[in-house]
Amino acid sequence: TDAEVNIRKKTFTEVQTERLEQAERTVLIKCPPKLNEKILLQYLSSHGNINSHFFFENRGIHALIEFSEKDSIASLQDAIGIPSAAEHHVVPFKSRLLTFTLKNPVSQAAEETPLHLSPQSHVPVKELIQKLCHADSISSQMYILLNEYQLTEENIKLRFLACSLVRDFTRAYFPDSTVKPFGSSVNTFGKLGCDVDMFLDFHNTRKHATKMKKGPFEMEYQMKRLPSERLATQKILSVIGDCLDNFGPGCVSVQKILNARCPLVKFSHQPTGFQCDLSVSNSIAIKSSELLYIYGCLDSRVRALVFSVRCWARVHGLTNSVPGTWITNFSLTMMIMFFLQKRSPPIIPTLDQLKELADEKDKHVIGGYDCSFVSDLSKIKPTKNTETLDVLLGDFFEYFGNFDFRKNSINLRKGKEVNKPESSPLYIWNPFEQDLNISKNVNQPQLEKFVAMARESAWILQKEDKTQRMINKEPWGLAALLIPFGKSNPSKMKNRMKRIGSETIRSLLDSLKLNNANSLQKAVGK
Repeated sequence: TDAEVNIRKKTFTEVQTERLEQAERTVLIKCPPKLNEKILLQYLSSHGNINSHFFFENRGIHALIEFSEKDSIASLQDAIGIPSAAEHHVVPFKSRLLTFTLKNPVSQAAEETPLHLSPQSHVPVKELIQKLCHADSISSQMYILLNEYQLTEENIKLRFLACSLVRDFTRAYFPDSTVKPFGSSVNTFGKLGCDVDMFLDFHNTRKHATKMKKGPFEMEYQMKRLPSERLATQKILSVIGDCLDNFGPGCVSVQKILNARCPLVKFSHQPTGFQCDLSVSNSIAIKSSELLYIYGCLDSRVRALVFSVRCWARVHGLTNSVPGTWITNFSLTMMIMFFLQKRSPPIIPTLDQLKELADEKDKHVIGGYDCSFVSDLSKIKPTKNTETLDVLLGDFFEYFGNFDFRKNSINLRKGKEVNKPESSPLYIWNPFEQDLNISKNVNQPQLEKFVAMARESAWILQKEDKTQRMINKEPWGLAALLIPFGKSNPSKMKNRMKRIGSETIRSLLDSLKLNNANSLQKAVGK
């Protein structure tokens, strides 16, 4: 749609700023089971104009109400009561989470019309497979999957509201702090049900720093000094974590994980239904979110391919929601971006090309790393590549099924394979922190499993008789790849796995020789 095209062309920062501002004008209301929508909206409208609203199910019905003016919320908060504390004592924190009840439900509920509820989760894979079988091409299957899984407008509003509600707490201590989502909530690759990664930012304090430079004197805040930034982060998160735990309505299972490489507070936000991870500003993580946002906006095939491959990886146990030695969604997404940079002609530009298009306001150096790239999407030339998703999906599996992981690493800055700087089984350069491997956690067996599954999938797509399968009402195309292999025909799979097995053993022997040679060199070098 045209509206969507317009939304897509805004810069990442514009979209963020707009949505954060929108969330400030929003309240979340728990409603009675038999709700008369008209009565609720009439009552709320007496406090000001309502821009938009929707209802959703999450242990009862909730309404998200976005007012046109922020003042409407103050007006509403003035008019509402505090829960009567008969058996419980309440913590008198007045948030934007409210409960609406009807005093005499029966008479008013008589004329109710059923509410339209916005779905906040995606269909199970089994149901998805049935939907995919009715499509007419792999390409349309991939767009169906994208539409079922991607975040909806409503779900995104809810994510920004969750951040805004946490911000209400941080502002008690740090009046100019902001809480913003990053990662999958904002990079256009999030699927319904994914966690909300949010970070606490004090950047406004730095903006003030530049103001006092003029004139013959200086004036600055007295602030508590600590030996390290890490310690400051831990202290701040510890207090905010306690706040959410003790005073936050609907914040449960609060865990403070302060000794992690990136200290964070995990909690479950019951009113919105999200699992949340709160950390302190990480500028490089934001830059990665923005880079993916740009790639996701440039061509509709990018997101369709990512969602399909991620779903495939999840079905076959190649990715997992708990950390471990498997490939992460972020690594997998970067592999897909690399594959799209390698097409002829390329479907998306390399990071170096995006950097060349950057102007003054796009220049960012963070912790000594150059993170500059163009933010204005209209400056990037559209691709001349017209390949269908049918071709791209098959070629993706083919490409990585035969990729020389022993020798090569994946570099999105250059958009080409470069020799591995060290011997991790899978080496994907961090696009910004150039000396880091984002897939350092992946071990050899997991990588081999990925290669085996990619080969198997390429093989299925090449060999299958689509028409026959459609006649037999069997899953075909993408649907056939979303059924765990070995279920349909174990013997075929075994034969192909044997071939892979012997190669695996050969590569292990080779790598042992390589490692021995390396350690020999090191020993000699000493």
